Amino acid sequence: MSASSPDVSELEAVSDEPGADIGEAAESVTAEPEPVEGQTAADTELDLAAVIAERDAYLEDLQRVTAEFTNFRRQTMKRNTELVAQAASRLARELLVVLDACEAAVSQGVEGIEALQSQLLGVLSAEGLTVLGTVDEPFDPGYHEAVMSEESTGEGQDAPVVSEVLRTGYAWNGRVLRPAMVKVRG
Repeated sequence: MSASSPDVSELEAVSDEPGADIGEAAESVTAEPEPVEGQTAADTELDLAAVIAERDAYLEDLQRVTAEFTNFRRQTMKRNTELVAQAASRLARELLVVLDACEAAVSQGVEGIEALQSQLLGVLSAEGLTVLGTVDEPFDPGYHEAVMSEESTGEGQDAPVVSEVLRTGYAWNGRVLRPAMVKVRG
């Protein structure tokens, strides 16, 4: 039993006395603890120092575990966000076939397809789809796939330029889903 906890026999002895005041009983129990037999003040201070060191070790462990859990939660949120983005890009890649079919139908003169193509492109653009490959933009091998080339007509042209888009390319939130197939001038 610890030195600071009241001894049951002391409490019973105080309460059995006629006219004993409860305040006196509490005072006698909560008074400064008496040293344990054979223990000096230096030993008590050593015990206190050991308890403080143990407390500090537990506090450091708690802080470390809290930081690790915060990092784990952040990494899990990032991983989940990446999985959602990857699933969305996979869906967008599958819908490229539909956009290609709409584009082919428009080029063949089928009526009524422009509205469908425009609406589908609008919905996908709002979610992060961008169209790659426009005529007269500088050629970028990261966004364009050159399948044909022609000589430059102007002498002031230094870098190759897209002269014709053979198949539209698309990017999803900055990542290329499919490069544009182009004819390059220069």
